[in-house]
Amino acid sequence: IHKLSVVVFDKTGTLTKGELAITDIAAAEGYDEKQVLAYAAALEKNSEHPLAQAILQRAQKDGIAIVVAEKFEAVSGMGAKAFIKNKSSVAGNRFFMKSEGIFVDDWDTRASKLASEGKTVVYIASEKNVLGIIALADTPKASAKQVIENLKKRNLKVMMVTGDNYGTAQAIAAQLGIDQVLADVLPGNKADEIRKLQKAGEVVAMVGDGINDAPALAASDVGIAIGAGTDVAIEASDITLIRDDLSGVPEAIGLSEATIRVIKQNLFWAFFYNVIGIPIAAGALYPFFGILLNPEFAAAAMALSSVSVVSNSLRLRRVWGKR
Repeated sequence: IHKLSVVVFDKTGTLTKGELAITDIAAAEGYDEKQVLAYAAALEKNSEHPLAQAILQRAQKDGIAIVVAEKFEAVSGMGAKAFIKNKSSVAGNRFFMKSEGIFVDDWDTRASKLASEGKTVVYIASEKNVLGIIALADTPKASAKQVIENLKKRNLKVMMVTGDNYGTAQAIAAQLGIDQVLADVLPGNKADEIRKLQKAGEVVAMVGDGINDAPALAASDVGIAIGAGTDVAIEASDITLIRDDLSGVPEAIGLSEATIRVIKQNLFWAFFYNVIGIPIAAGALYPFFGILLNPEFAAAAMALSSVSVVSNSLRLRRVWGKR
């Protein structure tokens, strides 16, 4: 970890709180906001994604009756599709709509404006027609910006990887001071992005919390999982932060650097003691000064060298154990 050159953060649930809330609903002609929300809630009812949970919570809050969706299918990193009232319906991002053959260009201006505000846009469609869009926003964690600044002071490159579109990702990155963004990355491709960085000669740490982050955590040189994340992410990581607090990332790096320094110091002092002490114990000073080292003193000096090494190591516990 002390050799790291790049730290890559997942966005939702890692840099942000993962507490999404609907901020905007826009309906197509012939529909109203409640109808759009009703379709979205029906489509997302069986999904565990944070976006889906936020949509369901809003629908329940507004007292909207959620109909049963049939043949539900969640498409990782894209959205969900099902049949609602015998109509083929889809909820998801722009790429998902395109892959399903749904024309969304008429919504680009409005969707781009929402994305530039750091909001995630979900398209709702039925029978190949867009019924409307729903925008959701998340809040960056309180410690995120300070952590990014701390890592930059350590001369580390900081990047963010997300499945959100570039506009949304860039808006969040700008708030936190992150210069490099990998956007529109499907869950299965996050690990590929990590490998690309490694092939470029970077030593990479990945910080994430979700199931989608597990392959990237495993592929990175150092995987760091948020303690509040999924079991799969924790198992795939090398380091688990007990608290749901990003300040543990620079602390872990700092502890590693301090540990390496102490190891080098201990090696120096152990070498120094032996280089000086062994010749003296063997009588190297006797021909010149008539000095012979009593065996008891030699043994005590050897024990003292071990005490100094242990004492030096215990400094780590005194300094870092309080954090």
